[in-house]
Amino acid sequence: MRRRVEIKPSGHQFYVESDETILDAALRQGVNLRYGCRNGACGACKGKILEGSVSYDEDPIALSDDDKADNLSIFCAATPASELVIEVEEIDLGSAIEIKTLPCRVQQMNRLADDVMQLLIKLPSSERLQFLAGQYIDILLEDGRHRSFSIANAPHNDEFLELHVRHIEDGLFTPKVFNSMQEKDLLRIEGPHGSFFYQEDSQREIILMAGGTGFAPIKGIIEHLLEEKETRPIHLYWGARSEADLYLNKMAETWAAENENIHYTPVLSEADDSWSGKTGYVHKTVLSDFADLNPYDIYVCGPPAMIVAAKEQFQTKGMDMGSFYFDSFDFAGDH
Repeated sequence: MRRRVEIKPSGHQFYVESDETILDAALRQGVNLRYGCRNGACGACKGKILEGSVSYDEDPIALSDDDKADNLSIFCAATPASELVIEVEEIDLGSAIEIKTLPCRVQQMNRLADDVMQLLIKLPSSERLQFLAGQYIDILLEDGRHRSFSIANAPHNDEFLELHVRHIEDGLFTPKVFNSMQEKDLLRIEGPHGSFFYQEDSQREIILMAGGTGFAPIKGIIEHLLEEKETRPIHLYWGARSEADLYLNKMAETWAAENENIHYTPVLSEADDSWSGKTGYVHKTVLSDFADLNPYDIYVCGPPAMIVAAKEQFQTKGMDMGSFYFDSFDFAGDH
């Protein structure tokens, strides 16, 4: 049954069909809600049910018992059980960006680490994909499912789309990338997606924190800032297990060496004796480096546990939640 949803405080309304989630229906009708993983794991699309009720196929990972008691919902997993009035943040994408479904060809494959492959994919010569720095695309699989990967290049450099693919042994897509995919293979993509992107209108100083292949969209944002000749201080933190997992460390070091406003700090959680840099959890290093996080726009991309820890602990140092932007990389089920 078709259900009507009203958003407070904007008063915007949209309709949800019986076979779609609240988030999917909103995006289909041009209502821009914040979202990330689209599988209930990150909580980016969380909002409050003011009137009505929702249902889930199964409880989302990011929905706690306290959330349920507060009438909060994860809209990427929820379907309306009645007409709804909800309270949720809407975002301004700055310009209308068309979501496209396109064929593409694998142009280059480069092994960046034992378990990280760089894919450069080329669109048809008559097509370009407009996107914002930090957004992602979906690879559409033959069975109708999709796998999401952040775009690692900046919007101005769009001859190819660059993806950083980590190998997940029991995945549906990444084993193919590492075991059988070849250059010139054909793929289908859909995008761009995601509300994690660089905020053009802000003039606050910038902290960028990546975990693992969460470096991919951070790379796209930095390359965009370099193209824009940004002079504000940019503090880049990249957390990984070992030095080998900092798969583009030289690139990050070059950014810092050639641009006095860029400050780069790699952090290893399982460093060996040869490592002389920072160790431990990357968000802990940020906490130790800044007495007050209130003046900063903070962009965080990586595993869900890192996102949750950063969100909770950065607020103890004064972080403004309205200036905290995140993309949670949930690898369960090869996402």
